[in-house]
Amino acid sequence: MISANNVTLRIGKKALFEDVNIKFTEGNCYGLIGANGAGKSTFLKILSGRLETTKGDVTITPGQRLSVLEQDHFKYDEFPVLDTVIMGNQRLYDIMKEKDAIYAKEDFTEEDGIRASELEGEFAEMNGWEAESDAATLLNGLGIEPSMHYMLMKDLGGNEKVKVLLARALFGNPDILLLDEPTNHLDLDAINWLEEFLIDFNNTVIVVSHDRYFLNKVCTHIADIDYGKIQLYAGNYDFWYESSQLLIKQMKEANKKKEEKIKELQEFISRFSANASKSKQATSRKRALEKIQLDEIKPSSRKYPYIDFRPNREIGNEVLMVENLSKTIDGAKVLDGLTFTLGHNDKVALVGGNELAKSTFFKILMGEMEPDEGTFKWGVTTSRAYFPKDNAAEFDSDLTIVDWLTQFSEIKDATYVRGFLGRMLFAGDDGVKKLRVLSGGERVRCLLSKMMISGANILLLDEPTDHLDMEAITALNNGLIKFPGVLLFSSRDHQIVQTTANRIMEILPNGKLIDKITSYDEYLESDEMARKRQVYTAEGKPEDN
Repeated sequence: MISANNVTLRIGKKALFEDVNIKFTEGNCYGLIGANGAGKSTFLKILSGRLETTKGDVTITPGQRLSVLEQDHFKYDEFPVLDTVIMGNQRLYDIMKEKDAIYAKEDFTEEDGIRASELEGEFAEMNGWEAESDAATLLNGLGIEPSMHYMLMKDLGGNEKVKVLLARALFGNPDILLLDEPTNHLDLDAINWLEEFLIDFNNTVIVVSHDRYFLNKVCTHIADIDYGKIQLYAGNYDFWYESSQLLIKQMKEANKKKEEKIKELQEFISRFSANASKSKQATSRKRALEKIQLDEIKPSSRKYPYIDFRPNREIGNEVLMVENLSKTIDGAKVLDGLTFTLGHNDKVALVGGNELAKSTFFKILMGEMEPDEGTFKWGVTTSRAYFPKDNAAEFDSDLTIVDWLTQFSEIKDATYVRGFLGRMLFAGDDGVKKLRVLSGGERVRCLLSKMMISGANILLLDEPTDHLDMEAITALNNGLIKFPGVLLFSSRDHQIVQTTANRIMEILPNGKLIDKITSYDEYLESDEMARKRQVYTAEGKPEDN
C-alpha cells in the first residue's frame, strides 16, 4: 500500500495540492486524471519520492518495492537492452554484477566463496535464474525482437526505447507501479499487450494516461485531481464520468429545492414579520432560513475545445484511386504494391506497428514525397487538410498564431480567424504568441484550427492525439465522428479508431496492405490471430505457416 498523508505542495504562492489524503491499496489499478496543469505527473513524482512536499508525507508498506516508468530516454544509452530491463529490480541487478565480478577473479579467496554463497542464496530467492527469460518475455510482448535484446540502448529508435523503459518498469513484479503516460509512442498491438498485462497484475498500479479506452480497460478506480484536491471513485473512466456528472446534477437539483424553500421562507417573513399574531412563526422561519446552506458547486478546471470540421463543398463519388504504390526507404520496402479505391463515405483508420510506412503513405498522398512505383489520383471535387506527425518545421517561425492562421483563411479578417483559435482555447493575448515558443499541445491545437478553417472535405491525420490532454482528445473524437467528409487517419487512441472508422487498413512490416470494411474491434477479433499465423509472400498472398 502507498498513501499520501496531508500532502501540500506550494509553488511560489500557488498551492498545487492542499491537504491531500488518499490511499492506494493492493490489487487495484488507479487512473490519475485531471486537466492539463492539474499536477498529475507532479503527484506521481511526490509518490515516488522524487519531489519533496511542502507539508505532509508519503508512506509505503515496509518491504515493498516501488517501480517507476522512466521519462529520461537517454539515461541508459550505454547499457544493453536486456540489462536495462533487469535494472528495473536494482537489487537483483547489483547481485548479478557482484557475482560476475567475484567469479571473474583469478585469486578466488575463501571470503569470496562465502560472499558468493550469500549472493547465490539471495539471487535464488529473488528468482534470479529466470531474470533474463522474464525480461525477454516482456520485451517480446512489447514488440522488441530478440535480435535487439543485446544491442545498446543508444542504437535503438525513440519508440523502441520507450518500450524498453516500460519493460524495465514492469520487470520483477514490483509491489507498487507508477506509470506516467505508458501508452505514448506505443503501437496498438503493444497497447493491447500492456492492457492484458495490467489486468492480470495483482499489485498496486497508479497510471496517468490520456487514453480513455485504456483507462476503461485496466482501471478499478479513478483518482480525479481538481482544484488541488483528489477525489477517489470506484470504477473505470466511464463510470467516473457518469458519477461525477450525476453528482453535479444532484447538487444542482438539491440547490434548486433549497432556493425554492428560501424564497418561500423569505416571502413569509416579509409578509408577517410586522404582524404580532404571526411574529413567533416569522422568527421561527428566520431561524430555519439561517440553517439552509446551498452546496458549493465549483465548475471543473477542465476546459473542452470545440472542434467542428465543416467542408465548404460536398465530395463527389470519385475520391481517391491508388494503384500499385511502392516505396523503399534505406533499403527496406515500407510500401509494397498498395492498391485500393476510396469512396465518399469512407472513414479509414491506418493501423499496425509500421509507423514509418503510415507516415510515408501520408506524405506521398500529400505530394511531399514521390513513390518509387505506382500512381494515385484524387477526385476533382476533393479538397484536403493534413495533420503531419512531424510538424516541427511548420512552427519554425517568428509569426504570431493569428498571422500564421490568417495565411490559410479565405477571409482575411482577424476577428474571424480569432474565432477559430478561440474554439481551440487560444484566448486574448494567446493570439500574439510566437509560433516558435508554443508547447507540443499548443502546436496540435493550432494545426487543428488550420484544418477547421480550411473547409476541406478530406482530412488526413497522422497521430493527431500526441500531446493532447483528455479533454481535447474527447473534443477531437466528437469532431471526427460528426465530420461528413472522408477520413484517412492513424491514431493510437483505440476509442477514436473504434468510434470513427468504418474501414481498417493495416500496412504490414513487409509493406503489404490488409484492407477490410469493418470496425476496429471486429477487425481485431476476427483477424488478429489469423494474420499473425500467416506469412506474406513477395506476391502479397497469404500462406499458412
